[in-house]
Amino acid sequence: MSDTIITLASKLAEDTMKVMDETGDDRFFVEVGELLGASSQTLEEAFLTEIRVRLAERKARNFVIKRLSDHRAKTKAIEKQ
Repeated sequence: MSDTIITLASKLAEDTMKVMDETGDDRFFVEVGELLGASSQTLEEAFLTEIRVRLAERKARNFVIKRLSDHRAKTKAIEKQ
């Protein structure tokens, strides 16, 4: 894929994630993808890949943060005993 497509898809995914966060509409990216698909399947595919990567990273990051928080809480509880 061209650098232009990757750049555009990345920026659009970033902006879409911001809208999703602010509105709470976690499926908004589907609507954006459908709109893109009507005019550019290449950009649609790149955009959806960028969205999936960001959503996966967010999910994994939340998992890591929760694990660390749980560990720290457990450690503090043991220290208080």
